[in-house]
Amino acid sequence: MTDTAPAPTLRLYDSAARAVVPLAPTVTPGQVAIYLCGATVQGSPHIGHMRSGIAFDVMRRWLERQGQRVLMVRNVTDIDDKILAKSAAADPPVEWWAWAQRFEREFDAAYRALGVAAPTYEPRATGTIPEQVALVQRLLDVGHAYVGEGGNVYFDVRSLPDYGSLTNQRLEDLATTEDESQIDAQVEADKRDPRDFALWKSAKPSEPADAAWDAPWGRGRPGWHLECSAMSRRFLGEEFDVHGGGIDLRFPHHENEQAQSHGAGWGFARHWVHNAWVTVKGEKMSKSLGNSLVVPELLTHYDPAVLRLALGTVHHRSTVEFSEEGLAEAAALWERLSGAVLRAYELCDGASANPVDVPAEQLRARPLAEDFSAAMDEDLNLAGAMAVVHATLKSLNAALRDAQPGLVAAAALDLRAQLDVLGLDPLSAPWRERVLGTGARGGQDCAMEALDHLVTAVLEERAQARAAKDWARADALRDRLTQAGVVVEDSPSGARWHLA
Repeated sequence: MTDTAPAPTLRLYDSAARAVVPLAPTVTPGQVAIYLCGATVQGSPHIGHMRSGIAFDVMRRWLERQGQRVLMVRNVTDIDDKILAKSAAADPPVEWWAWAQRFEREFDAAYRALGVAAPTYEPRATGTIPEQVALVQRLLDVGHAYVGEGGNVYFDVRSLPDYGSLTNQRLEDLATTEDESQIDAQVEADKRDPRDFALWKSAKPSEPADAAWDAPWGRGRPGWHLECSAMSRRFLGEEFDVHGGGIDLRFPHHENEQAQSHGAGWGFARHWVHNAWVTVKGEKMSKSLGNSLVVPELLTHYDPAVLRLALGTVHHRSTVEFSEEGLAEAAALWERLSGAVLRAYELCDGASANPVDVPAEQLRARPLAEDFSAAMDEDLNLAGAMAVVHATLKSLNAALRDAQPGLVAAAALDLRAQLDVLGLDPLSAPWRERVLGTGARGGQDCAMEALDHLVTAVLEERAQARAAKDWARADALRDRLTQAGVVVEDSPSGARWHLA
């Protein structure tokens, strides 16, 4: 893109401003630079990780639809306290770098399976050590950092007047600025103030020798926050448009990133965008609660399009309640969306060039409904956008009933164009082969198999509620299925279901 490209019309909720604000003007006209905190590759990817990846993938798609060139940087943290601890505790122990690489590959496979486009750059923490050392030295030189007696380097939070501005906290109200997982006695020992945070951790005899690097103040490794400040500057410059990540990273991670970068004299992020987490049975999904749902396991049971639909059509600032009922609704909706596009494709397939099956470039040049665009422009309002998707689906089904190829093709292209923004166009990768039945598993069969699995689980739960005479729960479960387009019929042999 060039500086003649129109400015983006997207408005976003800025976590620092605590308001919905225009994204424009951007640092570079015609371009939007985004830094997204990626994975700490300590274990398998779970749906909470994917929520963030999908949310910012939708943002990226919408900006590209508006003619913007998007530079997306998503880092990989491949050196960290947890990686060192878990690799050493494995039976048998595993080299820390091999442990990190194993799970980095799992993350890559999960992103690809769920249709998340690869970032422009995906730097590793271990690949940018020189930039991190240089940043620490800069902070030491300007008086925002100091070296402790043990060789650790700390950021002096009292030296920065705007510390706490991102999360609207006063320094005097804080006991620490470290994440609980990053605290250890050796690092805490020689802080001047317990609220200071580690920029550089000195090498420990108990840790692998190759998990440390030389630096002017002593051999060691970077603190958790340091890498993102160094990598964002390396790949996006001293000031960029959007910094994103999960809402749980706001403090201390993002607050400390901002402090480091502002201390270095950089403008850093103009806007902060955070996605809400995923909950399971009302609790935040996390490994500590034991309710993590890892993506490789989920993909053995559910169509990846259903997972993306369940995670990616809820507003990024709203919590996703991950449940069997929610998956059943997503599976039913995906069957209706992909099924309608498939029927349109088949109806128009006799032509020399199928008018429904156009390339992505042509699809993305197609005008979108004004209501759809207005919703997406207002903080990526997916509820409003999905209302237009449902209306377009209704129009397509009406045209299919009348078997009018011209109207069918037009409605199908409108629907595909809208779903493309959400990363769910049934005729694009990675969904195409399944939908058209040209892959190892046919599209309709795959969707119905997933739907049957999900609905059966809900019906079993309903049967248990009926047996316990919990009629309110039983009726609520039936109503959830009805709202998803699933008709339940009770019979002497048990409940049966079909799509409305």
